[in-house]
Amino acid sequence: MECSATGKDNCRCTYRSCSRRGNCCQCVAYHRSKGEFTACFFSPEAERSYDRSFKRLLADRGR
Repeated sequence: MECSATGKDNCRCTYRSCSRRGNCCQCVAYHRSKGEFTACFFSPEAERSYDRSFKRLLADRGR
């Protein structure tokens, strides 16, 4: 599968200095290797916590 970057302007991650910001393939691979979800799964408020855990995702979706 080919992967294309979304570009930094369309990336929902608020961690501005991340080297993977705007590159979805690298971002997904990185967070998956750590057992985490990417910023695009979370609401803007939850994303800013930088807690990418499944527990946080469930709490965010259940609000």
